[in-house]
Amino acid sequence: MPGADEGRPLAAGGEGPDSRAYAPAGQPPHVPPGRPPRVSRRALFGSAAGGLTVLGGAAAAVALWGGDRSTAPAIIPFHGPHQAGILTPRQSQVRLAAFDLGARTDQGRAAALLLRWTAAAERLTRGESPDPRNEPPGSRAAETGVLAGTGPARLTVTFGLGPGFFDRPGLTRHRPAALAPLPAFPDDRLDPARSSGHLLVQIGADDAFVAAHVLRTLQRLAQGEARLRWTMTGFTAADGRRNLMGQIDGTNNPDPRRALLSGPGVPAWLVGGSYVVIRRIRMLLDHWDTLPAAHREQALGRRAADGAPLSGGDERTPVDLAAVRPDGVPRVAANAHVRLAAPAADAGDGAVMFRRGWSYHDGVRADGTPDAGLLFLAWQRDPRTAFVPVQRRLARGDALSRYLVHEASAVFAVPGGVSPGEYVAQGLMEG
Repeated sequence: MPGADEGRPLAAGGEGPDSRAYAPAGQPPHVPPGRPPRVSRRALFGSAAGGLTVLGGAAAAVALWGGDRSTAPAIIPFHGPHQAGILTPRQSQVRLAAFDLGARTDQGRAAALLLRWTAAAERLTRGESPDPRNEPPGSRAAETGVLAGTGPARLTVTFGLGPGFFDRPGLTRHRPAALAPLPAFPDDRLDPARSSGHLLVQIGADDAFVAAHVLRTLQRLAQGEARLRWTMTGFTAADGRRNLMGQIDGTNNPDPRRALLSGPGVPAWLVGGSYVVIRRIRMLLDHWDTLPAAHREQALGRRAADGAPLSGGDERTPVDLAAVRPDGVPRVAANAHVRLAAPAADAGDGAVMFRRGWSYHDGVRADGTPDAGLLFLAWQRDPRTAFVPVQRRLARGDALSRYLVHEASAVFAVPGGVSPGEYVAQGLMEG
């Protein structure tokens, strides 16, 4: 998978949580029915006299948990300098979904949708039902209360904007240069119906029931403005680390904060955000399982049992790409995945990817082979200098790639975090 050995290692686990505290919010806003007349804070939030309750309220600050998922608290705060679901310790379940805006959904209506979604996500992550006043105009559906008693299960909801989102009038000039559509790579077999998208929703939780219902809720709230383009479901191993090939995934992951955007030139609405590349990678498991263990390890460049590099040491030992056996043969093969995925020694944050993956198993294909593999997510500051060059190297001869098929692909800009009284990408929509 792209970038299997990049960046500086963290402590065991490779999941670097943010240590800052966030304040949970109070009540979410009520979105008045109909289309906002213009994109402005006054139009979207209005006044109390207009029947709009603003996000906010006093509550104790809760620090983002730094432990493993078995002992982490059930509630992950929604508000903060960046969206939850990036630095948050990974949950056991994920639902990824992309939506396409309707032909009539202009900038104002898109802003109203983001406001509805923000309000719902803030309540859902606290284990509460969305405010019924925020149902889309004309909707006959309503919250059924099926999550009563389940708990929030460390739910996080993360939103992103695809390149096509900025095709709406008034937004084109705001599309970041880094949010360019990904180029074609050799041997990709992409399904257009499961690729791209105007809006991304990433739902993480430790309960598959919670994740599924939250996606259904957001889909309902998008009625009339956006339709579901694709959805993918993933899970993790009990230890959160093994993938379906039997490998320890995420070794030598960099500090995820290096993937967050800041500094000169970053639009205010993107500060604290990131870019994410999503790839659905099918594993040719029936073929892989027949290979000798030594062959599988040579393809990766690491031992399957403990993730240690073939150049020696343990999992956290840096790979020595110059190491040779007594007969002069490189210990790490020239086409090993870890060699081709390794960045230059002096690579800056622009080349860093924080990788997160979930396994998927969607039954069998028509030929009887498993429809299973990895939902690969790479968080980064610029896909043009991180994911794209790494994937080009891998496509030119990575030994592991012959057992993988890239079937879906997307890239999104993930706005910065939300403060009480705000909604996702508000600075963009009202700027």
